[in-house]
Amino acid sequence: MAYRSALSITVNDELHHLELDHRTTLLEVLRDHLDLTGAKRACDRGECGACTVLVAGQPMYACQLLAMQVRGRAVVTIEGLATQEAFRPVLDAFVAQDGGQCGFCTPGFAVATYAALQRLPEASVQELRWELVGHLCRCNAYDKIMAAVQDASRRQQPTSATAVMRTEP
Repeated sequence: MAYRSALSITVNDELHHLELDHRTTLLEVLRDHLDLTGAKRACDRGECGACTVLVAGQPMYACQLLAMQVRGRAVVTIEGLATQEAFRPVLDAFVAQDGGQCGFCTPGFAVATYAALQRLPEASVQELRWELVGHLCRCNAYDKIMAAVQDASRRQQPTSATAVMRTEP
């Protein structure tokens, strides 16, 4: 016997009212109920990062969260980020550096990159690599992905006089 409950969930600034089986994952809600297919169903075990979304601003694997667990917390998908100006440096960098070879893993990498750069705007290459641990690319395009991540970091750097002074010898 499946237990069902009503769930109100905010995704990409839109409130949705659903009735769901308690075992329904956030990924299933996004893809099957809300037709938001940017988060990919790949491993379904939290091992690849293809389903990464932001929950209350933090990157999380949607395949590992029950929809009921995100009640009261805002969810933002790649589709929601794509409409935000603050995401533009990441998007432009992934395009410029061909960081999405086949494109399957790109949404997860892009969401994680955005979250990392929001938390650590002046992160080193090593810190950025660490932030992307757990994200897999089946095409093995890691060099291009890291070039895109580093490019995104440069693109979002402030252009204030303070930032210029910090970069001068």
